[in-house]
Amino acid sequence: MAHSRSRWVLSLATMILLGILSGCGGGGASSSGDGTPLPAKTLSWAAPESYTDNTSLNPLTDLDGFEIYVNESGTFSDGDTPNAVVSAVDPSTNMLTTSFNLANLGPYLSKGIAYRVSMRAVA
Repeated sequence: MAHSRSRWVLSLATMILLGILSGCGGGGASSSGDGTPLPAKTLSWAAPESYTDNTSLNPLTDLDGFEIYVNESGTFSDGDTPNAVVSAVDPSTNMLTTSFNLANLGPYLSKGIAYRVSMRAVA
């Protein structure tokens, strides 16, 4: 079974974070009620080293990227559209990407709401 450039979805680790982007005020569809930016909340991970069938994987060469999903319910499915897609390799450093600042999703999130996060690695 060929793994290169195929769209195998890898189980990285489902991360549920309680109280993400919590704070006072807010509401509505904007990042905050008074227009202030959301505080930094960094999601960090370790890249997988094997495919779901346990064959070996080199994250630097085999991964296309990481998909990040955020919602209030904590229920995620294969049909969900990612809120962010991050390249597996940072083009400025040629190093593996291992973190994402969730405050970058500010236009889609509100202060004072607990969000759940899930992510997956895509090869």
